[in-house]
Amino acid sequence: MNRNFALEFVRVTEAAALSSARLMGRGDEKQADQAAVDAMRNALNSVEFDGRVVIGEGERDEAPMLYIGEKVGKGGSARLELALDPLEGTTICAKGLNNSISVIAIAEEGNFLHAPDCYMEKIAVGPEAKGAIDLNRSPTENLKEIARAKKCSVSDLTAIILDRPRHEELIKEVRMAGARIWLIGDGDVSAAIATTEPTSGVDVLFGTGGAPEGVIAAAALRCRGGDFIGRLVFKDDAERARANRMGISDLRKIYGIQDLAKGNVMFCATGVTQGTFLNGIRFFKGGAESHSVVMRSETGTIRYIHTQHHFNR
Repeated sequence: MNRNFALEFVRVTEAAALSSARLMGRGDEKQADQAAVDAMRNALNSVEFDGRVVIGEGERDEAPMLYIGEKVGKGGSARLELALDPLEGTTICAKGLNNSISVIAIAEEGNFLHAPDCYMEKIAVGPEAKGAIDLNRSPTENLKEIARAKKCSVSDLTAIILDRPRHEELIKEVRMAGARIWLIGDGDVSAAIATTEPTSGVDVLFGTGGAPEGVIAAAALRCRGGDFIGRLVFKDDAERARANRMGISDLRKIYGIQDLAKGNVMFCATGVTQGTFLNGIRFFKGGAESHSVVMRSETGTIRYIHTQHHFNR
């Protein structure tokens, strides 16, 4: 996969972030998300590649643009798959809270799990704890193994968890184990990535969130040397039937990071609101500045890009 694609696609996340950031704190999730979708779709058409969305805004009858299976790009010899979220954390952006980002993960054909739109039980850690996590173990046991890998005590660890009623028992157990907890309202892609950032203060992501977001997070952690495991969670027979139609036969399978995002992958993200991972969009007279990251799994290269955009040019 051509390494120059990474810099082409960061322009796409920049466009989505700039558009949605105009609506930060305005209280309209749908409008903020639509602004990001429109801008990302238009920007993708300026990139010379033959692309297909495998993780996107939903199925075709639910999403008019960036739907699963949609063809994108100007065309060309490079056939790529995209796992994307034009605005990860729509509620965060609408409320003006931290850690909303625009993201795209890129891989060659067949290298992303075509995850159904259901929940996924997840654990994510940074490079120091790679190989120390197992979904068949309890949260307490996983915390002990992570602490052992990081050569610290469980009380030194911080777990990041979505603040949801379904996580009540998980939160209780992590507290009993002695670890600290950072509860977040939304945005578990940026939360998973935070486990790989030494300055974030986050050691592990626990909990159940969207399966499509799990694929995107796995791609990012592939690039940063972290680890991610997931297991699909279905709320009813309709979701199980949808997974079967998408080619998933073993509904209880535990997916390792290579199962979710294999081969050479790239990841691009631009901050929309202020965050621990990326700074948000800041507007000034006649322009704005953005903060992005571009990563490649093949080389482990991580580039942080601070860009000034001048709208009158």
